[in-house]
Amino acid sequence: MNNKIKDKTVIITGASMGVGAATARRFADHGANLVLAARGKKALEEIAEELRPKTRVVIAAMDVADDDACSSLLKKANYEFGAIHILVNNAGYHCRGPVEGVPAIELARMIDVNLRAPIYLTRLALPYIREAGGGAVINVASLAGRTPVPGSATYSASKFGLRAFTFALAEELRGSDIKLAAVSPGPIDTGFIMDDIDGTSDLTFSQPLSTAEEVAIEILKLVFNDKRERSMPPASGLLTYVNYLFPSVGRAMRPALEKRGQRVKRRLKAERKARDRDAGQ
Repeated sequence: MNNKIKDKTVIITGASMGVGAATARRFADHGANLVLAARGKKALEEIAEELRPKTRVVIAAMDVADDDACSSLLKKANYEFGAIHILVNNAGYHCRGPVEGVPAIELARMIDVNLRAPIYLTRLALPYIREAGGGAVINVASLAGRTPVPGSATYSASKFGLRAFTFALAEELRGSDIKLAAVSPGPIDTGFIMDDIDGTSDLTFSQPLSTAEEVAIEILKLVFNDKRERSMPPASGLLTYVNYLFPSVGRAMRPALEKRGQRVKRRLKAERKARDRDAGQ
């Protein structure tokens, strides 16, 4: 058990499933007090029941785009545990498609959930973390925030912005006991994309899938190491860096990458169909 985490209070948004739930399990293994937030109360109750034999857990069924709910979340965490040490801004939202094909309200919601909410929650959390003697804010960004992804323009913009906010605030807080960092995964084997395989770009599936558990491990590491960002997988992070610096190279590579992504999609869909068939027998 990591004694640096034991009895620390950790707030995780989007905690009912996927990366959020995996992160909650990791922190629970180290004895952290958990405050888990998500929109689905039933799923939150299930993960809380699973983890309570290991540690103390409180839940908040809420929408991170609701300012009043965010304020109440911080107050509840401080009331329940007497301090706040770590905030993991994991909640995310994606409505895929070309900008002109996505309703304007959905574009706004992506910005609200993926960018405005983490900024707002971080601002609310900082005084609590400082009063507790230090801690960390870890933001879950994306490789889509390192290079533009067609069909995900607003999502890419929100993750670009989240990374910029993370790095700029890290400079503001340099010399303090508050760590700011971002994890930027590529595609993750969770319902976030796996439930919308056809709607997810071929380019996305050209990159290796990470697991929610792998991302959770990196989030835990970022709390204490000296890194400002962890791209996953590293080779995909390098590819996005090259594409960002040399857009013409990225455009030249795109047809081959999209073909690879199409092959991966066909394989994943065939595997899912086989699993569903076996489950129905």
